Amino acid sequence: MYHLAILVTGGAGYIGSHTCVELLNSGYEVIVFDNLINSSEKALERVEEITNKKLKFYKGDLLFKDQIEEVFKNENIEAVIHFAGLKAVGESVEKPLLYYKNNIIGTINLCEVMSFYGVKNMIFSSSATVYGEPKIMPIKEDFPLSVKNPYGRTKLMIEEIFTDLHASDKEWNVILLRYFNPIGAHESGKIGDNPKDIPNNLVPYITQVAVGKLECVSVFGNDYDTPDGTGVRDYIHVVDLAIGHVKALDKLKDKGVFIYNLGTGIGYSVLDLINTFSKVCGKHINYKIAPRRPGDAAICYSDPTKANEELDWKCTKDLLKMCEDAWKWQSNNPDGYID
Repeated sequence: MYHLAILVTGGAGYIGSHTCVELLNSGYEVIVFDNLINSSEKALERVEEITNKKLKFYKGDLLFKDQIEEVFKNENIEAVIHFAGLKAVGESVEKPLLYYKNNIIGTINLCEVMSFYGVKNMIFSSSATVYGEPKIMPIKEDFPLSVKNPYGRTKLMIEEIFTDLHASDKEWNVILLRYFNPIGAHESGKIGDNPKDIPNNLVPYITQVAVGKLECVSVFGNDYDTPDGTGVRDYIHVVDLAIGHVKALDKLKDKGVFIYNLGTGIGYSVLDLINTFSKVCGKHINYKIAPRRPGDAAICYSDPTKANEELDWKCTKDLLKMCEDAWKWQSNNPDGYID
């Protein structure tokens, strides 16, 4: 089976590297473009080890158009999966201009180069943050959109840019994938979530407490209207999420703009996650209750029916498997990709 190449921006990152594995295993040629600010080239070496296949890597930044053009000049690209972007909510509140510049201008540069080279197939890594705080659950794709922070706003703006692009030029085919909460790691234990500083997300924080790198997990709020008072989220195994991108490539042959939630449709509380992880690693995970964070919803989980039906995609891995794989990655690599 021969495919043209898929360009994966941000392909050395957490979700990007797992998606590269699934693309290579599905017979695609993979070109990665990444500035390595929040990622490691080691992840790409591990991807090649896992799949026993080669990919091509260009170190570059979407803020520099000539660096993007070099890729399109040299490669016969069929579609782009666009992960590259800054993604820490708290940092986006402190440094909004950095987020607008990096995420929005980088995407515009990418689209201009794609247009010039006649490559108009795009899968964009969006986020459930675009739904704000919906009043009812589960969340469907046609719910009203609202965002609470600059990070979420960049995701929504980019969705709108792609929608306008298609309206102006029907040759553009765009799939917007709204992720819920990706956790876990590849079952080989070779690639996983590798935050460069103190983790922003719950699971790498838990895993680093489990290996003794951090002391204690903060649980933000235990007085929500949920079964145990802690926030409920839709955690999805990163490999299930990665497979969703491969399925989305097949959908690009239907012309238009399509939006899909990628989640399990099941909500687990923060304490469910901590207790399951504790079981898996055989250690008590220290946690303390901290005040609620502004903008955190009590409950947030998806209705994935549309993706199940239209992409022929379904999550297969449960919370236990997510925790087992995250622990295997972290215990095999206590310092991430650092030797």
